[in-house]
Amino acid sequence: MDKEIYVNKPLSSQKIMEILDSNPELEKIKCPSSIYLRISPKYLEALSKLGVDVEAVSYKGRPKKYDDADIAKISILQKQGLTFQEISDELSIPLKTIYYLNKTPLKKGRKSKYSSETIQKIKDLSDNGLSALEISKNLNIPLRTVYSLLKSE
Repeated sequence: MDKEIYVNKPLSSQKIMEILDSNPELEKIKCPSSIYLRISPKYLEALSKLGVDVEAVSYKGRPKKYDDADIAKISILQKQGLTFQEISDELSIPLKTIYYLNKTPLKKGRKSKYSSETIQKIKDLSDNGLSALEISKNLNIPLRTVYSLLKSE
């Protein structure tokens, strides 16, 4: 028995009757502006006579979980020298969210096990016509790694 409901489907006469039957004390119907524009003026007038206002809402999407105060706390803690992991632990906010709120790109994963010279050697051998299998055997590097290194950079 809500006094206010949110509707995200077009209001037809049948839908209005269902809403009024399930919510006899209804005072306000909220809906997206795109749906509000398609509601018949006759329906709006009839609902108004019944004491039910129909209102278009402008916000879209899911409400934000963390506000500007949380972002300010993150900034302050970062300036104090805390790592993102420490900030995450202190504020009980997931680490990825800390990066997102701070607009900092996530750190890359593990560094490559192979030096840039080795990677360049693999690419040169490939350019000279050696197959990945031959490169793998010559340099004693797993075949999958050779393929991966050839794709990267």
